[in-house]
Amino acid sequence: MQDFSDAFGLAFSLIIGGDPDLIEIIGLSLRVSITAVVISALVGFPLGALTAVVRFPGRQTIAVILNASMGLPPVVVGLLVYMALSRAGPFGWMNLLYTPAAMIIAQSILVTPIIAALSRQVVEDMHHEYDEQFRSFCIPTHRVIGALIWDSRYSLLTVALAGFGRAIAEVGAVIIVGGNIDHLTRVMTTAIALETSKGNLALALALGFILLILALSVNAAVYGLRASARRLSYA
Repeated sequence: MQDFSDAFGLAFSLIIGGDPDLIEIIGLSLRVSITAVVISALVGFPLGALTAVVRFPGRQTIAVILNASMGLPPVVVGLLVYMALSRAGPFGWMNLLYTPAAMIIAQSILVTPIIAALSRQVVEDMHHEYDEQFRSFCIPTHRVIGALIWDSRYSLLTVALAGFGRAIAEVGAVIIVGGNIDHLTRVMTTAIALETSKGNLALALALGFILLILALSVNAAVYGLRASARRLSYA
């Protein structure tokens, strides 16, 4: 076990010196989480907008399911994805288990309900404001959805950033489906857990600092986007 003061000093030296293992872990974390968020946004934005605009049987049920799914237990999602991708599972033939692709799938399942539920609320609020105008011009539903998504793009970007914050901090699901394999599926959260258990506090702290910086950056970006949206709405 390293002395705490030495561990902090080594952690900063790893960051400043650009340690290759540190850079590799950070790069994989960003690649997995950003890909998962992009996939979730491509599914979640249209799904949320459709649920907000179109009236159909079961609409409220879908809204309730989306809201409830925002709190999906990560370890349960990881277990289900593991079973689906294992050799005995229906998708075992794809050989995706213990790969970054499996981690992306798990994170996408966790993040999609968050993006869909939050975007539904954003688009629904916007739709209430412009509904009469859309009806008066007899604009088709698909164009209404496209216009609402575009007009609420700043708010939806904050939703995507919230999804990224959820994805980058995930540990339970990714460690189950990724296996925390060195130089293959080791991301920041799983590496922090492993290095802490090994007593390698320097690398764990370095990764922790980077994770905190990312979290602060995401929150700052959300605040900035909201401020920009307010200024545009008042303009």
